[in-house]
Amino acid sequence: MRELEKLLTNITEKNKEYCKEGKVASYIPALARQKFDMLGAVIVDLDNNIYSAGDVNEKFTLQSVSKIFTLMIAIMDNSVEEVFSKVGMEPTGDPFNSIVKLETMNPSKPLNPMINAGAIAISSMIKGKDNEERYNRVVDFIESVIGEPVTLNEAVYLSEKATGDRNRAAAYFMKDVGVIEEDVEEVLDLYFKHCSIEVDCIGLAKLGAILANQGICPTTGERVVPKEVTQLCKSFMITCGMYNSSGEFAIKVGIPAKSGVGGGIMAVVPNKYGIGVWGPALDAKGNSIAGIKVLEDLSKELDLSIF
Repeated sequence: MRELEKLLTNITEKNKEYCKEGKVASYIPALARQKFDMLGAVIVDLDNNIYSAGDVNEKFTLQSVSKIFTLMIAIMDNSVEEVFSKVGMEPTGDPFNSIVKLETMNPSKPLNPMINAGAIAISSMIKGKDNEERYNRVVDFIESVIGEPVTLNEAVYLSEKATGDRNRAAAYFMKDVGVIEEDVEEVLDLYFKHCSIEVDCIGLAKLGAILANQGICPTTGERVVPKEVTQLCKSFMITCGMYNSSGEFAIKVGIPAKSGVGGGIMAVVPNKYGIGVWGPALDAKGNSIAGIKVLEDLSKELDLSIF
């Protein structure tokens, strides 16, 4: 066994015990059916070598990890200036689904693209003649990086759509103040769908590798995203990517990362690795409890911190 894979296996096995200290997401009913004691981790280097350990072939929904890729598409469709006239660049300190600052901030716009309100606004800026084309553009982007087809988890999508009242409230408020210009229900439908795209740990690590490689896809060698867009996205991952524990994660792990309530964490070691970790048992902030422990140990053992 290769040394890196051996290290990854040891770290994953060591931290699996933390799964029992977390809880699977229950506010989306379909996610509540996940097994809490699963844990997998994958590292992909820039030569597309894959190192894996644990439950790496299990499929899970991207959830908030998808926000990074819709942000990339929205910036490439519009411009940095146009996108950030509607969404801010600051951490919130509030939970990812909080809407409290939408009305109290002046101007009234989401503080960043990594919280739900900000990601919904970003979804409204993806171009296409209809929602099917917009969704297919997100899927095509993800598939071009992973190198294989991805699917929509219909049960999770419909569950999110049926229970997403807080997201709906945020979207209608943003429509009222001019942040969203498109049809609100169409924007929400796109948001719920891209959150419900399924990948496995290997795919997640490959998505991280394109950010590590400054926008060049390690699987094809082709530039998919401008370097400056990947730099911007990694900055958001450091400051806002782990919800309202992003500061603690930056101190303890020190690499850009984006989590989702499906249990995935996509982490990036610039110019080196893309890392995908999945463990559906979450901590109180909505991050994979065992996944964070894996990344803490990897960062310590391999001296990965960018600081």
